[in-house]
This record gives sequence, structure tokens and C-alpha cells, in this order.
Amino acid sequence: MSSDQEHLRETDTEDRFDFKKEEAAAFKADQGLTEETIRLISEDKDEPEWMLKRRLRALDLWQEMPMPTNWPGQPDLSEVDVNEIVPYIRPDVDVRAGVDDWEELPEDIKDTFDKLGIPEAEKNALSGVGAQYESEVVYQNMQERWEEKGVIFCNMDEAVQEHEELVREYFMTKCVPPSDNKFAALHGAIWSGGSFVYVPEDVTVEMPVQAYFRMNSEGMGQFEHTLIIAEPNSEVHYIEGCSAPKYSAFNLHSGGVEVIVKENAHVQYSTVQNWSKNTYNLNTKRALAEKDATMEWISGSMGSKATMLYPSTILKGPGATDNHITIAFAGEGQNIDTGAKVYHNAPNTKSTIESKSISKDGGRTNYRGLVHIADGAENSSTAVECDALMFDNESTSDTMPYMEINESTVDVAHEATVGKIGDEDVFYLQSRGLDDDDAKQMIVAGFIEPITEELPIEYAVELNRLVELEMEGSLG
Repeated sequence: MSSDQEHLRETDTEDRFDFKKEEAAAFKADQGLTEETIRLISEDKDEPEWMLKRRLRALDLWQEMPMPTNWPGQPDLSEVDVNEIVPYIRPDVDVRAGVDDWEELPEDIKDTFDKLGIPEAEKNALSGVGAQYESEVVYQNMQERWEEKGVIFCNMDEAVQEHEELVREYFMTKCVPPSDNKFAALHGAIWSGGSFVYVPEDVTVEMPVQAYFRMNSEGMGQFEHTLIIAEPNSEVHYIEGCSAPKYSAFNLHSGGVEVIVKENAHVQYSTVQNWSKNTYNLNTKRALAEKDATMEWISGSMGSKATMLYPSTILKGPGATDNHITIAFAGEGQNIDTGAKVYHNAPNTKSTIESKSISKDGGRTNYRGLVHIADGAENSSTAVECDALMFDNESTSDTMPYMEINESTVDVAHEATVGKIGDEDVFYLQSRGLDDDDAKQMIVAGFIEPITEELPIEYAVELNRLVELEMEGSLG
């Protein structure tokens, strides 16, 4: 084991996430969202005219669409005022497209990602890695052997310039149009940074690629866009990590993810998000799965003041498969509203949704999901399982499943369980030598194991450590 790995293991998990640097920006937009701001950002990025037009169209939609306020049991979004958000901060890095040598990063930015373990993960477990700081990607690297096979892994701003034809065809056109919801429109107007992944036909990327998004400045918004295109018979695993330190002012994260999974391709998208408790996390993520394609979503969400996150997949080809696995953790003052949406639009399609939620100290978790099976999608099947674990009588957990079944020859199953940590379970473990806290942590670890076992070992360990910290009340 290297000295860097030893240091990383010995570093307290809380210290690795809850630290901040002095803000150093080369370009910082004014607060709020106006046409002038959009034009300034587009000009600063030297974007083509068609992208500016898409931004301005999304701005119009944002201004026209009302805030979502009438969903039963939804998180309170009254504090979310875009006029108080700084939508774009370009960090002080010489190379606009980011650097491909870790040592070329400014010391303060390099130190941020060193503490989060990003370079060490790149050396040991990844095919490629990208790191975004504030609104811009500051580092991007891909192993040469994958580049030689035609795999592209770059930041979205570079993709707009270097892979314009692909981006113009797929960017917010087929998966997530800006008209989808108000925050998709906001994202379309103000997006910055993110990842572009392209895997050619018949290529399997054997190790994951990762992007990490870090908000460092107080009162800012982060709006990264991820676009993944997997050509027929290809395979890739993309991992995303997100974090922000504690501040008194609220921050807003409203990312967008679009995944194109072509015939017989396989994409796994994993995310472990650890926002601070002043952050509103409002994302729009969707995949299109063609014939015999497989899409897998694995999500861990915790730390934010409020989260509304519902990754969705449209099964547009016969035999397409979709799997969702989600874990949500809510503590005091947190409302974590997560779930999944699946649209069965072709015959012989299959979906599974597995949701695990944990709440303590009056926190609220909610599963909000939709399964739609269209007329003509015969022989399709879906299974939804929602399990909630609560620590006390003040915490709450709800399940709001929606099933729209328009075809008779299908299999549909849904089950949900809600319960508290049993005193007898804790007593049994204490009789085996564990104290109260360790006993509860072991019960929770077993509860979320079906999710953590789907992650690479480094990320499973990190997720378990974050859950332990949430249980101790030591984050946020």
C-alpha cells in the first residue's frame, strides 16, 4: 500500500468533505438569471450560435413555467430563489479545457481533490477521470488504450467544440428537452461543464470512468451536463461523485444527465452524492434504451437540505431492460424525495426498481415513482420494492408509487415495507459485544448491502462511511 493510500485511509471522512478554499475566480457572473448573463457565459465559452439559441430558448421556458408546488408531500422549495444564485464561476485555471497532468493544477484546487481521493482512485481503479471545480472542468484524463479504441471522455465544453455533430444531435433533444420541467429549463439555460462519454460499437470499457463535481463557493449554483452515448454492443460504467462544504447561504445543484443506450449496449451509471445541508439538489436524469439494451442506475443521496431526484428510462426497443437501485438518508431538517420513472414503450421490456431509505432525528424520506406500460408493450414486466428504516417516532417515510398499465399481458409487482430499528435486534447485537451505536450501524449496513454490493469496492466503502457519519450527526 502506498503512503498516499495510507494517508487517505487515516483521513477522517468528515474532514475530506467538509472543508473549503478561498474563492479564486477568473470569471464570475452576477447573481440571477437574465438574457445578458446567458450571453456573457456563452461568449466566455466561445460557443457556436446554435448553442446560444438553445440556451435562450430554455431561458424563455424557465420564465414561463411555474415552480412545482402542487405535488403531494414534496420538499419545500420556497427558499430557492435563482436571483440569489451565482450561476457561473470559472475558476482561475490557465487552460480553459482543463489540464491532463494533475501536477499542472493550481495548488488549492489540487489539494481539494487530493483530499477527496480522486487522483488515487484514478491510479488504481479507473479508465479515466474528470474533475469539475465550481462551473468548469479543471482536469480530464483518459487512459491511452481506450483512446486508441475510439473512446471519447472529455468535458462538455470541449465536446461542443470538438464533437459538435454528436452534441448538436443529442444535447437536450431526445432525452431531456428543456420543456420537460422547470429545472430542466433552468439547466438548459445555464449549464456549464460536465462530461461527454462516447463508446464506439463493439467496445467494452472494462474499468469505470469517473467525474467528480465540487462546489466550493458560497451561494452558487452548479449545472453540469453529462451526455453518454453507447453505440451498439458496447459497454461502459460511469461513476459520478458530488460534494459541497457547509455555508450559511443556500446553494443550488441542478445537473442534467442524458444517456443513449443503443442496441444490445450496456451502461451502468452510479452516483454517490454528499451535499451539505444548505444545498438544494434538483436534477433531471434520463436514458433511452434501444432494442435489447440494458440501463442500470445506482444512486446514493444524502447530506442536502432537500433533494428531488427521479432518474428515468424510456425503454424504446423490444427486449430493453432497466434497473434502478437507490439509497436515501435524511436527518434533522432534511427532506430527501427520490425515486425512479420507467416507460415501457416496446414489447418484452423489463424493469426493476429497488429503493432503500433511512431517516432519523425528524428527517423525511419519500419514494416517488412512476411505471408506465404503453398499449402494445405486451409481455413486459416490472417489479418495484421500497424499504424504509426509521430511527425514531419523529422521522417519517412515505411511498408514492404510480402505475399506469395500458396493456393486459404484463407482469406487475410492487411491495413496500416500513419499520423502525427493533430493540430486540439491537439487544441481540449488544449481547455479542457491540455497543448501541455499533449495533445500529451494523443493522443499517446490512439494510443497504444490496446497493453497496453493486458498487466498486472503493465507492461501497465510501458510501458506508458517509452513512455512518450521517448516523452520528457529524455532517452538515
